[in-house]
Amino acid sequence: MFRLNCNGKILDLSVPAVMGILNITPDSFFDGGRFLSIDSQLKQVERMLTEGASVIDIGAVSTRPGAGEVCQTSEMERILPSVKAISKTFPSAIISVDTFRPLIARAAVEHGAGMVNDIYGGRYETSMMGTIAALKVPYVIMHMKGDPSDMQDKPAYSDVLAEVTYFFEKQAGKARSEGIREIIIDPGFGFGKTTEHNYRLLSCLDTLQSLKVPVMVGLSRKSMIYKALLTGPEDALTGTTVLQTIALMKGISILRAHDVKEAMEAIKLIETCKQYSNGQ
Repeated sequence: MFRLNCNGKILDLSVPAVMGILNITPDSFFDGGRFLSIDSQLKQVERMLTEGASVIDIGAVSTRPGAGEVCQTSEMERILPSVKAISKTFPSAIISVDTFRPLIARAAVEHGAGMVNDIYGGRYETSMMGTIAALKVPYVIMHMKGDPSDMQDKPAYSDVLAEVTYFFEKQAGKARSEGIREIIIDPGFGFGKTTEHNYRLLSCLDTLQSLKVPVMVGLSRKSMIYKALLTGPEDALTGTTVLQTIALMKGISILRAHDVKEAMEAIKLIETCKQYSNGQ
């Protein structure tokens, strides 16, 4: 299976891992405003690591549907102190930065981050992939149709699975040509996709295994869950666990989640089921 070198720290994906979400934004769709201070961030990171998170993903820009753009200076002022503090307090933790800007990626990795999670998959700035190659860290390429400000304005596909697969083939090829060797792909549930598109992708997740790279999914408390259940994100934990379990059964490598404990329990139960199915 996959083993990734995250700035000197090894992420072993022989068993699926959890990437804990740390949004340090005032306006993220579920937990915006909860982790603005360094103290609150450190407490949340400690909780997620204790519950079993292998990676902490720090985001300083909200990418919820309709979100406005945050300037690079503001993003840097939010994310760099967080990376520094988490790296110092939890030196063995693998830190990912959720950014699409090369300058932010470079600064974060230089101060302790070991992975870059790019919602644009290299489309925002042409220098991003070259920067990641120079930094020699794993790179998450996510699929998004449009950008956060307009991505949910009637997204349309002739074949969502074919288009997403082609995007990954194209962007992964570019990444490799730039010198990036460790690539993760994320189909981008909720990013420029209707509920129908999201469930179509979920039902066919196993086909992405043909790309021979780790697959990460971010299903946590998203609208594809709570709209189907006629609730809201605060009541979408059970639904999240159900869809995460489906994704695990289809061979994904990383669950990106707000609720680490529940995601880890889903992984443990799937792995236990595998043991018994193999007669162990």
